[in-house]
Amino acid sequence: MKYYGGIDLGGTNTKIGLLDEKGTLILKTNIKTSSEEGYEITVKRICEVLIHEIEAAEISMEDVVAFGVGIPGPVVKKKIVKFFANFPWGKNLNLAKEFEKYLKRPVYLDNDVNVITLGEVWTGAAKGYTDVLGLAIGTGIGAGVVANGKLISGKVGAGGEIGHIKLVANGALCGCGQKGCFEAYASATGIAREAQSRLEVNKNNLLYEMVQDRKVEAKDVFDAAKKGDEFALDIVESVTDKMALGISNVLNITDSQVVVIGGGVALAGDILFDRIKKKMKAYVLPPVLEGLEIKPAILGNDAGIYGAAYLSMLEEENK
Repeated sequence: MKYYGGIDLGGTNTKIGLLDEKGTLILKTNIKTSSEEGYEITVKRICEVLIHEIEAAEISMEDVVAFGVGIPGPVVKKKIVKFFANFPWGKNLNLAKEFEKYLKRPVYLDNDVNVITLGEVWTGAAKGYTDVLGLAIGTGIGAGVVANGKLISGKVGAGGEIGHIKLVANGALCGCGQKGCFEAYASATGIAREAQSRLEVNKNNLLYEMVQDRKVEAKDVFDAAKKGDEFALDIVESVTDKMALGISNVLNITDSQVVVIGGGVALAGDILFDRIKKKMKAYVLPPVLEGLEIKPAILGNDAGIYGAAYLSMLEEENK
C-alpha cells in the first residue's frame, strides 16, 4: 500500500495526517504551530511528530511516497512561499526543501484554500467534478479554482484570491490595505463590522440584547436572524447579496460545475445558502447557472490534511 502525508500549517495549530492512495485517513493529530520560534524549529518539530506518528502506526516510511503542505500564503512551483499571511517568516522561502531535509521524501506546497479545495475534490463535496470553485469564508475569504481537474495557481501562486476582487469602488477598507474588497463585506470580520456599525444607531433589537456586554460576532447575526429578528435579517440580506455578487463575478469567468463553501460563516446553513442561491440569479449569466450546484463543504477541519496529501499524490503522478 502506498501512503501520502498531509500537513495543514495553520496560524495557531498545525494538523498532520497520513492517508492511503484510496483517500482513507490512517492517522491524524494536531500540534501548536508556534511560528514565532522560526521556520527551522517549527518545521523540525512538525516533522518529528509526523515521523513518530507514522512509526507508531507501524507503517514504514519506505511506503510513504510524498508529503503535501497547505500554506497560508501564495506558493510558486509548489516549493517556494512568496510570503506568509500570518507568520513572522521571510519572503521567497523554499519551505519544501526544509521539510524534505527531515522527511527524506518529496514535499509539495500550495495555498491552504487551494489545498482545502483539493480535499473536497478528492473525497468530499466536490468528488466527481472537474470544474470546481471552493470557498472558505471565515475571518477572511479565500478560494481554490479547479479547471479541467487542475488547480489554477497563477504565475506567483495568487490564483483564487477572490476575497480581494472589488465589489464597491473606493469602498470599505480591507485588511489587505485596499478598499472595496469582497472580504471587507462578506467575511466574518466584515459581517461583524457591519453589525457593530448598525448597532451604534439601533439598539432596539434582539441582536443588541444578545451582545450588549461583548463584541458582536458573525455567528450572532445569523443566530438572531434565525430567531426572526428583523434587524439581523436585514444584515443577512445585505451580506448574502454581497456574497452572491462576489461568487457570481467569479463564476462568470470560471463556469464551474459546483461551488463548495466552507469556513466558519458557512456553518450558518440554509439561511445563508438559500439566499445566496436566490440572489445569484441577478448576477450570473443564465447559461452559467445551468446545472450549477452549490454545496457546503463536508470534510471540516480535516480538509487540509486530505487536500495536502492529494496534492502530493497528483504531483507525483504528474512527474
